[in-house]
Amino acid sequence: MVELKTDASIDAMHEAGQVVGRALTAVRKAAGIGVSLLELDAVARDVLREAGATSPFLGYRPSFAPVPYPGVLCVSVNDAIVHGIPDGYRLRDGDLVSADFGAELGGWVGDSAISFTVGTPRPADLRLIETTERALAAGIGAAVVGNRIGDIAHAIGTVCRAAGYGIPDGFGGHGIGRRMHEDPGVPNEGRPGRGMPLRAGMALAIEPMLIASGRDDWHTAPDGWTLRTDDGSRAAHAEHTVAITESGPRILTARDDG
Repeated sequence: MVELKTDASIDAMHEAGQVVGRALTAVRKAAGIGVSLLELDAVARDVLREAGATSPFLGYRPSFAPVPYPGVLCVSVNDAIVHGIPDGYRLRDGDLVSADFGAELGGWVGDSAISFTVGTPRPADLRLIETTERALAAGIGAAVVGNRIGDIAHAIGTVCRAAGYGIPDGFGGHGIGRRMHEDPGVPNEGRPGRGMPLRAGMALAIEPMLIASGRDDWHTAPDGWTLRTDDGSRAAHAEHTVAITESGPRILTARDDG
């Protein structure tokens, strides 16, 4: 069942989304050669605490997970696609990092992700990240009243495939609101004009994930959470929480990265 949000509810989700945006900006600023993933998780925890918000990630345990998620930040490095657990790994020159973060404030949730490089970037990584961001922008652009879920999926998939990148099988975005994961699912590839009609008041987490090699295969790491590319190639992830309104898509997790 899809809950249509009121204008007041969307404004409240925006408040949660602002916390998410501040946290991701702080994490990206803190990331550097020699910084551990646990230290980045601590930065995100500080933002939550200062905002009086809580984490929808911490303690989350879907059916596939062997243990509850132990962090407030998902931080995935190089061949990790999503769901990387913060640990003692220290970032190295040239690492590609994807950071995914959520916040709950006043009963509403925001969810967003960014990818970036540490130290001296590889040109191929910069292209991958730029394409992931373009795919996200295309998906958001299709999130308008009168379109369907398939139009978002098609917009994302078209950008990804045209650039020669892979799309992890079975993973995509989702509805969001009072809970982190709500209906409907939002695939990262699909046929236009298909799927659920988009209505004003829907809120979606749109999140393309791209694999550099062009393959779609992945596996779950021994920790039971981290998704890694089967061929060891690098991956990138970008996400925003977006409300569908009569005047167009409204990004609720915008960041000030200046």
